Amino acid sequence: MHTCPLCHHEETQAYFEDKVRSYLQCPQCQLVFVVPEQRLSSEREKAFYDLHENDPADAGYRRFLSRVCDPMVERLAPQSNGLDFGCGPGPTLSLMLEEAGHQVALYDIFFHPDKDALNVTYDFMTATEVIEHLHDPHTVWQQWLNLVKPGGWIGLMTKMVKNVEAFAGWHYKSDLTHVVFFSRETFQFLAERDKLELEFIGNDVILLRKPQ
Repeated sequence: MHTCPLCHHEETQAYFEDKVRSYLQCPQCQLVFVVPEQRLSSEREKAFYDLHENDPADAGYRRFLSRVCDPMVERLAPQSNGLDFGCGPGPTLSLMLEEAGHQVALYDIFFHPDKDALNVTYDFMTATEVIEHLHDPHTVWQQWLNLVKPGGWIGLMTKMVKNVEAFAGWHYKSDLTHVVFFSRETFQFLAERDKLELEFIGNDVILLRKPQ
């Protein structure tokens, strides 16, 4: 059996299986994840992302991102300094936050691989539709915690697991680049373990704040 890639609990359990992949669940943090051998290679993964057409001028895309942008802006001090992690080929959330008066650096393993951006601490960081792609969520989660200053904010967007019945017909798992699936219980586990304030907004926005 496979170790949980998020909390490293050793005794994970079978959760679901379809014609393409098998999924396991961690009984400790409740993460659902694809069996590692069934993940895409980095080359095939990037080929999927190259098909994305994220246009900063697209009003619909901006509306989608406003679900995390607006609550972040409400909570940030003026002229805060942040990082958009996993910004993709057409960074847009960073532009929206800059329009609100903040400074935003970019990092993306494929499209903006500027590792210097990971050697700075920030007032906030965002990761929209990123966390479900992570092959090593434990390492990246720790990295995110280290990137944010005390009192700083982490703003995430991802669709969350509800139960196995809903998972069976869930379109989100059909994207082969999606390999880990968080639930509210997963974020509650992380918030309690890492002493973070946690707030859910709607069905897919998660805000976390580091203690001062």
